[in-house]
Amino acid sequence: MSIVFVNYRTGDGDAVAALLEHELSDRFGSDQVFRASKSIPAGSRYPRELITAARRCHVLLAVIGRGWFDPRENGDRPAIEDPSDWTRREIIEAFETGAMVIPVLTDSVRLDRSRLPAELAELADCQYRRLDMRNSRADLARIGDDLAELVPALAKLDSRREDPEARREPEQGPGRAHQVRMRDGVGAVGGDLSGTVINSPRGPIHTGSGSLNSGPQFSGDGMGVQYITGGDFRKSQQQFGGTFGRENGRER
Repeated sequence: MSIVFVNYRTGDGDAVAALLEHELSDRFGSDQVFRASKSIPAGSRYPRELITAARRCHVLLAVIGRGWFDPRENGDRPAIEDPSDWTRREIIEAFETGAMVIPVLTDSVRLDRSRLPAELAELADCQYRRLDMRNSRADLARIGDDLAELVPALAKLDSRREDPEARREPEQGPGRAHQVRMRDGVGAVGGDLSGTVINSPRGPIHTGSGSLNSGPQFSGDGMGVQYITGGDFRKSQQQFGGTFGRENGRER
């Protein structure tokens, strides 16, 4: 049996009810949303189908437009005051079985308790939602979100529910790479590879093996010194120590 029952008055909220049912059916599944002209099979006894669906639903959406309080064509009394009125009977059945009733107001309608029969006075206490055709996309989404929050069974069926797995970062392993946002820009690393990524180096770096000569280097045994600067591998030999004196008039 359908979880959501769309209640409306023929000639008042037909188009809005059809739009609401279509949107919710698309989101939660057609079988979960009851609307008389769609859900009652040809040849079925509609009074029994209507009462059964109203009694078994979890949520009844009562679409209320400007013509909802209008009198019948052959009388002065509003249709909603007639005990045989189907719109009225469906709402009462939902209240009596403990279903949640949500008024869906259209055309800037306000729900006036003083205009409701005593059997429906409780309707004025129910928090309503508004469905404005100029803002229908957002309003329909909000009603759908309400239903998903109120009824766990609908939340499981919600086609717009975000899959937690879709937000999980894929595990990284050898031979895999993904895009990395860097401080000085966006760098993309792609393909089957593995290695080290270094961002914004401020001086000489080394990620391999062997020596890195980026400044003056000295080596030797204390007597002779080998001097290397940058990438220049020319040798400069210096001799320290020895004797002092003069040879051929020169110090040695």
